[in-house]
Amino acid sequence: MRERAVRMVTDHGGTHASEGAALTSITETFGCSAETLRKWVRKADRAAVPEHAASEAAADRVKALVRENRELREADEILRQAGAYFAQAELDRRSKP
Repeated sequence: MRERAVRMVTDHGGTHASEGAALTSITETFGCSAETLRKWVRKADRAAVPEHAASEAAADRVKALVRENRELREADEILRQAGAYFAQAELDRRSKP
């Protein structure tokens, strides 16, 4: 849907008085806000330029790595707490006659 909406803006943008008029007209068709469609168009414009596409790909990769790092830290913390719990349980078991 995004690609189609962006394509409509780029293909039919010249038939409207301004880009804002084109965005408003097309958003009525797709049921999204003009600001959302404007952002999609800007992102598509940046992606068309090779150096921007590479930097966006790198930014997406960084986001994915940050997310993975956060998940690994959370898993590590859970394992530490579980280890401490079982170590304490083992100590309690040994101390009972």
